[in-house]
Amino acid sequence: MSIKYGISTRAVHAGERPDPFTHASSPDITMSTTFAVDADTGFSVEGMEEDDAWIYTRWGNPTIRKLEEKLAALEEAETAVAFASGMGAIVALLLHVLKSGDHAVVSDVAYAALSEMTNEMIPSLGIEVTKVDTSDVEAVRKAIRRNTRLIYVETPCNPILRLTDISVIAGLAHEAGAKLAVDSTFATPVSTKPLELGADFVIHSLTKYLGGHGDALGGAILGYKADLVPLRKKTSIRLGGTISPFNAWLVMRGLATFPLRMRVHQENALKIANWLEAHPRVENVIYPGLPSHPQYELACRQMKNFSGILTFRVNDGKEQAHRFVEKLQVIHYAVSLGHHRSLLFYLDSESLQQTSFRFSTQAQTDSWNKYAGRGLFRLSVGLEDAEDLIDDLERGLSL
Repeated sequence: MSIKYGISTRAVHAGERPDPFTHASSPDITMSTTFAVDADTGFSVEGMEEDDAWIYTRWGNPTIRKLEEKLAALEEAETAVAFASGMGAIVALLLHVLKSGDHAVVSDVAYAALSEMTNEMIPSLGIEVTKVDTSDVEAVRKAIRRNTRLIYVETPCNPILRLTDISVIAGLAHEAGAKLAVDSTFATPVSTKPLELGADFVIHSLTKYLGGHGDALGGAILGYKADLVPLRKKTSIRLGGTISPFNAWLVMRGLATFPLRMRVHQENALKIANWLEAHPRVENVIYPGLPSHPQYELACRQMKNFSGILTFRVNDGKEQAHRFVEKLQVIHYAVSLGHHRSLLFYLDSESLQQTSFRFSTQAQTDSWNKYAGRGLFRLSVGLEDAEDLIDDLERGLSL
């Protein structure tokens, strides 16, 4: 669907059309794993073209393709490739772009599974990885080598909500002949369009805001056909991380209300962030929409919606986590984020630095401490009434 239409119109209509046989208005689900084909059909993806007829669902499926078209329309990308999970998308990207002897610059704070994978598995394949604070432009510049092929950033990053200036880092990547990948799961296409800012790849966990209901795993890579057509053929299909057509349908259903949901997520999060900043037991609040955010100017310039995730710290975080589990009545104490219900979880700094994040410089440690201290609560603010969420947090924070 043309981008002349607004994002809400695209969220409802892109990738969908009335069924030509039944005239059903809502999209159906094609659950078949295989399709009847012509006698001359090949048995390998090598000869497959992007718009060929359906053959086998790991190669392509009508329902999955509808989802990919809708995602591309929302992100204003040329195309998209959907996966069974966000990590499925990340793994496919890394293994497609990088080979033995290559070098990648990766954010030193990012989704835990990505951090752990680039600590161990990717280097074991003969690929060098340098972890840097990607909000520090000079640190990124110094980390780039002659064999750098990929710079990988998250903005806002998980879990500390530190931002990266996409356009500046894109310039550094392209000067070096490298690609820039941006995990924009926290921001979403309502907030930020990384491709417009110079990124080559955009990654989303569809499990989070885009699906929005906590009932379907999914992931996606979006970008240019020149990059993603070979990625689909040579990496996605062969790794086999194909999203289920049913999950694709669930995510597509969630996308219809995605722009509306993001407005409420932001509205609720800002109310709660302001309330938490004034609470006597709260030491610090990080939310891109607060003037107190260390990168508030960049947030205002790069984000049209500040999303629904905030972090806060209290003096006795581990003990407070137990109180929240006992006292919360509306907010679920659980991992994940971006769902219609609010989710809260405590992240201990010492534990994370032993498992996921390995800082190599004092500056990296100092940046973590500035945002996270000894540990932080990550609150994914849902669509409930803000007043009820505030009452629930007050109940949980009371001693």
